Amino acid sequence: MAEIIKVTREKYDELTSRLKYLETEARGEIAAAIKTAKEFGDLSENAEYSAAKDAQIQTETEIARLTETLTFIQVLDEREIDPSTVSFGTLVTVVDMEDGEEIQYRILSTLEASSRDNKISDQSPIGKALIGHKKGETIKASTPGGIVSLKIKDIKK
Repeated sequence: MAEIIKVTREKYDELTSRLKYLETEARGEIAAAIKTAKEFGDLSENAEYSAAKDAQIQTETEIARLTETLTFIQVLDEREIDPSTVSFGTLVTVVDMEDGEEIQYRILSTLEASSRDNKISDQSPIGKALIGHKKGETIKASTPGGIVSLKIKDIKK
């Protein structure tokens, strides 16, 4: 059995919206494209037909992937977040002990991780190292760039 994936309500809504679009509009558009391409005649040398069939395969693959993913999703209940320790969903402010830089991370799932938005996975080296620790504690994380030492300055919901 696959592991439960916790996500925010926003991410869940994004995934279900995408699935609904693929199952309705995208399938309809592809069916129309296949029908039009068939009207061009010989299917063996029909580029439009081949492209439409390829799009159909990609869409059906994505529908299957999303459907399976959604069966393992649990939406994060923000009332369950305890800001006394770093946990899934918390916003953590840390200070890099090497250069004094202050960084904020939101701890989320791999589905929502985005380095650009400082959203890190609970499965990432820093995420794993931070989970379970309290304000004032210093942690060490082994990252691809080397070992980093971070002091937890603040934890919020």
